[in-house]
Amino acid sequence: QVELVEFGGGLVQAGGSLRLSCAASRRTFSSYDMAWFRQSPGKEREFVAGISWRGESTSYAEYVKGRFTISRDNAKSTVYLQMNSLKPEDTAVYYCAASSRGLSFHVSDYAYWGQGTQVTVSS
Repeated sequence: QVELVEFGGGLVQAGGSLRLSCAASRRTFSSYDMAWFRQSPGKEREFVAGISWRGESTSYAEYVKGRFTISRDNAKSTVYLQMNSLKPEDTAVYYCAASSRGLSFHVSDYAYWGQGTQVTVSS
């Protein structure tokens, strides 16, 4: 069992930046591939970015590529999402998730989820 807690959401103007953090409860955090997903009202949860367990591989959705950066610090059992040049369409609840099945775009491959943190981007 891995418990995940997200921090750092909030309200920001378009063009601004936010940094999300996700802290994990287990020392075995370093053995999990991690990802950020987001969900807007009326939409399905969608992949944003992912990072392999050692941090050597990352993957981004097209709609955030070049603006968002995922990173992790295994010593602190924490994964981060730096979000720059935010747009109103980035408004969503952002979730971090852990997978032992490899880096994946699919919600179903992630067994552990945080409670989510709201990000709101005003125009």
